[in-house]
Amino acid sequence: MKFLLNIGLMLLGFNTIAQTLLPIPDTLSGPNYVLNMHKDSVQFFPTGKISHTYAFNQYKYLGPTLILNKGSNVNMSVSNQIGDTTTVHWHGLHLPSMMDGGPHTIILPGAIWTPSFTVMDNAATYWYHPHFMGKTAKQAIKGAAGLIIVRDPIEAALNLPRKYGIDDFPLIVQCQQYDSVNQAMPLGMQDSTILVNGARASHGYTVNANFPAQIVRMRLLNASGERTFNFGFTANKQFKIIASDGGLLNSPVTTNRIRLSPGERVEILIDLNGMNGQTLHLMSYASELAMGVQGGPTMPMPVGSPPMDSPLNGIDFNIMQITVVPQTANPVTTIPTILTTNTPFTAGQANITRTIRFTADSLMVMDGPFYFNGNSFDMMRIDYEIPLGSIEIWKLVNETMVAHPFHIHDVQFFLIDRSGNVPSAEELGRKDVVLVPPFDSVMFITKFEDFADTTIPFMYHCHILMHEDDGMMGQFIVKPLSVGVNELKNNNNSLTIYPNPTSNLVNIDAKDMTSISIYNVLGEMIYTQNKTSTNSMQINTSQWSKGIYTVQVNSNNQSITKKLIVN
Repeated sequence: MKFLLNIGLMLLGFNTIAQTLLPIPDTLSGPNYVLNMHKDSVQFFPTGKISHTYAFNQYKYLGPTLILNKGSNVNMSVSNQIGDTTTVHWHGLHLPSMMDGGPHTIILPGAIWTPSFTVMDNAATYWYHPHFMGKTAKQAIKGAAGLIIVRDPIEAALNLPRKYGIDDFPLIVQCQQYDSVNQAMPLGMQDSTILVNGARASHGYTVNANFPAQIVRMRLLNASGERTFNFGFTANKQFKIIASDGGLLNSPVTTNRIRLSPGERVEILIDLNGMNGQTLHLMSYASELAMGVQGGPTMPMPVGSPPMDSPLNGIDFNIMQITVVPQTANPVTTIPTILTTNTPFTAGQANITRTIRFTADSLMVMDGPFYFNGNSFDMMRIDYEIPLGSIEIWKLVNETMVAHPFHIHDVQFFLIDRSGNVPSAEELGRKDVVLVPPFDSVMFITKFEDFADTTIPFMYHCHILMHEDDGMMGQFIVKPLSVGVNELKNNNNSLTIYPNPTSNLVNIDAKDMTSISIYNVLGEMIYTQNKTSTNSMQINTSQWSKGIYTVQVNSNNQSITKKLIVN
């Protein structure tokens, strides 16, 4: 197994810096993928208590990298063994809302979720993580996350590094805050512990990666709860950006910096030809970040505000050491000049322009709560009803003192305006996260196609996890245009719930029913009954709060869940 967290530490000469070899997560390939989310622990710190973590499968922190092929049909099986309700969101993938893993698609403790879908996305780096309402930060920063790599024929035809862990490296970069007993803190505004693929890269520890002396591909994910990184290399070594969140750029972009906010991904190529035996560092040049971007210089805080003074704010710091080793067999030594052809929609094609304003209770608020258009998230409120096939411009206007990374589910988009100007070259590809600076705006264009469902919505939210959990989130449904467009429904006919929605009585039919439990959106059980005398039962819901509930029916050999809406 390549993912080695418990490897020995080697002292480097007379230095007190401990060095750890970069862990590389193993891969899972389809069509069937089994993920077991479970509790675990890691001794992140040399003294004091272990840190309690969440992980997938055999890992103690994080999970395997899922390899998907465009056009293939995949079957996921996600088992929840963390003792709390959760979800798993396939971040960046275009798939039905009932398979998306948002807060409406909960996985109860001990339950198994089995979404199936066709991979429709371009070759790129995506990721998976929990998305349970109010607990996304707590669960994700404890380690319940992993990468997804999609491959397609266009990318496969290019002469690019793609030998996983040899010349094509996954890099999940996080900055965490731990309390006095070494436990991860969801708020994280004094974060100072850097992790790369789950290995510590701070407080006297260095993560070392052995990269061959050739063209090397790095798949960078910022999986932090709140920190933005400004990635670059020592000596301002240049590199090529070849892909953003949702796929290849039209051609490589040469630069020596790339800013990534939480949730964003980028693929870069670095030319190490002729550098065998040399070392360099992957850095974050946070001194170059603007004030208001979390990770940049610390802003003066009003009296009584929680501290936000991380020692890493506004300074340049090492993330990972790279030791250049001999070339591999059949190395990639050149970089293509043309990658693909992205053709964004034009403003003239748009059916509507929507404006979303990022707001707070006052201009002095820097730790939240923050809102969209003055509203905090409500599971029962649908913010937008979007016709299937609609091409739309979304204008994001930040009226707060804090930069917010905006993420939308279901679609990839193209930026068409940043601060009144054409976006820079690295932002002209397909994206699903965009950082909106304080008192600034961006505009993107996208098309809502393929999937309509009037029951389960898609999300849009700030990807600073504490902002999301505090209510900086909205939701939309994609409506079918006519009777000729089918909505996606749960096709398990062994459980029938009617009428649904209901306001008074609901009938539940299930073959060989042994027990039934009903949970609210917080995962709290509000009704339960053991073995029934028949396969049918009626429940009075007139005293229940309006909302979306999960009905779980157990039979002799399976557990089935469906949604129930109470009006």
